[in-house]
Amino acid sequence: MAEHRDLVPAKRRAVAPQGSRGQRFRSGPGESCQMDWGFVTVVDWEGRECRIACFAMCRHHCGDFYVEFFPNARQESLFMGMVHAFAYMGVPDEVLTDNMKSVVTRRGADGRPVWNAEYAAFMEAAGFRTRLCKPRHPFTKGKVERLVRFAKDNFLAGREFADLTRLNGDALLWCARQAGRYRRAADCVPADEHRAACMGHARGILDPAAAELYLCPRRRITFDGFVSFEGRRFGVPWWYGGRERRVSREGRTLHIYSDDLSRELVCHEVAWSRKDAWREDQRSAAAQPEELPSQPVTATVTWAAPPATDPAFARFDFGRAVS
Repeated sequence: MAEHRDLVPAKRRAVAPQGSRGQRFRSGPGESCQMDWGFVTVVDWEGRECRIACFAMCRHHCGDFYVEFFPNARQESLFMGMVHAFAYMGVPDEVLTDNMKSVVTRRGADGRPVWNAEYAAFMEAAGFRTRLCKPRHPFTKGKVERLVRFAKDNFLAGREFADLTRLNGDALLWCARQAGRYRRAADCVPADEHRAACMGHARGILDPAAAELYLCPRRRITFDGFVSFEGRRFGVPWWYGGRERRVSREGRTLHIYSDDLSRELVCHEVAWSRKDAWREDQRSAAAQPEELPSQPVTATVTWAAPPATDPAFARFDFGRAVS
């Protein structure tokens, strides 16, 4: 036994458990997109800090992506970013996102999501479905989360910009340049794979007329004739009788339309300053308005007649009668 101890099998070693295994989310060409928000702190030339929002959407199959920056992450900014991304990459069958307030309000008793009313109307107009993902679960929408970090580390690192128009123009060129490079994880060039596979299954927006309204959000006119958009105020002509207008920015030009988009009222050059954009025809050339009493007037005062002579100089009147 001692001479043939090498023939005895070794003791079986305990194998450490690997935990629960899962499978990453997979989809075919043109089937799904992932979208998410990221936030960046901006320091201006005076040292003041503000925050801008980075909208990111990527194709799950080919890895092609779209990035755009907004002054805020409101729901109207989400709709504009999605419409621009759909025009850039086509409309997929479904969009993967997390449980943001502009998408879902709550869960029903059966666990199904209760969509935001505006977002539900947008899904119907654009023609896609939405799939909600678990928080802190990168197997489903980890590509777009990695895209947001990649945009911060690669595109925004050390960058200076004059305004959001130039920043978005540079971001679009950056997206096209990155899509033209070979990606080892996908084993393809995203732009080539997108043209060969995804574009054949992608669709256009189902209702373009309804989607156009999401690019022109409605704004209420203030009492002094301004509309507010992206943190700035722009003057509108006084002769328009409606109380609300629609506003759209294309590059450095702000367009103000009537509420039904039938008429363009005025254009403004966006300077990205905090000063109000004033117009000459913002107020009527007629007489200034006069405030009239809205309640019965109850206060009464007496206006006395002026004296015949000035009493201050009465002592110098030497011709007066002396009693």
